[in-house]
Amino acid sequence: MAQKKSLAAQLMQKYRQAQKEKAAEAKRQEQERARIEKAAALAQRQREREAAKRERERAQEWVRAKKAKEQQEVEKARKADQVVRDLEKRQAAREREAELKKKAQVKAAAEAVKLARQHEVERLRNEAAERTEAVQQQVERLQSVLVQRPSGLHAHRIAVEEALVREGPEGLMATVDEVLGSVAYPAGLRGAWRSAFAPESRELLLEIDLPGQEVAPTTALYRFKASVPPAVVPQARKDAEVKDLYRTLVARLALRAIDEAFAVTPPSLVDVVAFNGHVHSKDRATGKAIRPCLVSVRSSRETFEDLVLDEPELDPVTCLRHLNAIVSQHPYDLEPVRPVVTFDLSRYKRAPEVDVVAGLDNRPDLLALDPIEFEHLVRRLFEEIGLKAWVTQASRDDGVDAVATNEDPIMGGLCIIQAKRTKNTVPAEAVRALAGVMHDKAAAKGILVTTASFGKASHDFAQRTGRMQLIDGRGLKALLQEHLNIDALIGLPKLPPGWEARDLR
Repeated sequence: MAQKKSLAAQLMQKYRQAQKEKAAEAKRQEQERARIEKAAALAQRQREREAAKRERERAQEWVRAKKAKEQQEVEKARKADQVVRDLEKRQAAREREAELKKKAQVKAAAEAVKLARQHEVERLRNEAAERTEAVQQQVERLQSVLVQRPSGLHAHRIAVEEALVREGPEGLMATVDEVLGSVAYPAGLRGAWRSAFAPESRELLLEIDLPGQEVAPTTALYRFKASVPPAVVPQARKDAEVKDLYRTLVARLALRAIDEAFAVTPPSLVDVVAFNGHVHSKDRATGKAIRPCLVSVRSSRETFEDLVLDEPELDPVTCLRHLNAIVSQHPYDLEPVRPVVTFDLSRYKRAPEVDVVAGLDNRPDLLALDPIEFEHLVRRLFEEIGLKAWVTQASRDDGVDAVATNEDPIMGGLCIIQAKRTKNTVPAEAVRALAGVMHDKAAAKGILVTTASFGKASHDFAQRTGRMQLIDGRGLKALLQEHLNIDALIGLPKLPPGWEARDLR
């Protein structure tokens, strides 16, 4: 039994051994399968890794290729950009060079403009200074015309005396005119001369043409104005100063002319010089040529030689007043005065007779008549009164409107008539001027007729002379009614003092 167990045990043991071996074999196979599966898995994983690796390598290669391509493109773009930048740099360099050249040109042009402007400013400053100096020199010429008188004129006295002996008064006048005409004056201040000589009264009448108002500079100075563009602008002289310059110049020229006349004539032949200063101009109201007298004076040699003309403090205008000259109150405005002395009446020509009365309306306004009609009306009036009258030509009347003669053997004689058709009171200056004309013509009587009135000074002066008659508008109106049967009107804008409205109607 023990043996049977042993066999059974052996069989069991073998069986068990077989089972063990079978289990071991199964385990081994299982392990082998596991190993094979594992190896297959490993191989698969290896393949997968290799495939992944290859994929990564392909991806990396693609990436590298892409990067390389991108790098190439970047390099290409970089090179292109570099080319562009190089071109831009060269273009910028050219532009900078052109800009620098342009700036240099602009700077040069600006410098040239600045220099030209400086030169122009300097030129204009010099021009202003030169023109100012020219104005000052002109003023100095005007102010020196009396002081800078010529010397040596006394040497001509012998020639003047010989001319009188040889050719009479005409020879003396011709020689005086020639000598005085040769005296040098500042430019623009010398006018025409003419003279007349009365040997019986030893009087020389001198008449000259004065320079016009344009010789008195209306500009005080010229100054540079830094405007755009810069310019030289005049600074006007004060109106009162311009007029004073001209007034003083007229006085200086009158005094110098009288001084030269006395200098060239012997004291034994000429004791009195009468001077009339006229100006050729245009009437601003009519545009017609006029020749007003601005200054008239009559002086003896003794009185004149008592003057100190070289004295710097001498006032020419006051000096003329000292000589009792008749001077225009407004010479710059060509306000005329009546000469104290005029040329001989033989130089007058008769004007054509005009029958003014026949052409007048029943009630004419005397102020509406033109000057010629008014003068002829006055002539007709005095002819009706009993005088033989004629009207002198306006171009050569020497301040005389009409000359008449009274044939009365006791009260008769030459009569000087002046007619003033005016709206304003006749100044006393006109009455005194008529007295001068009467003296010069040796007239027995002087008559001043006006459409207006006279002041007290005029009536007092006429009364003192005893040979003058003043006929105002009221008197003229009454005379026209009495002698010519003309009921005239006088259209004065306002009644003179002491008049009534019926005096004008």
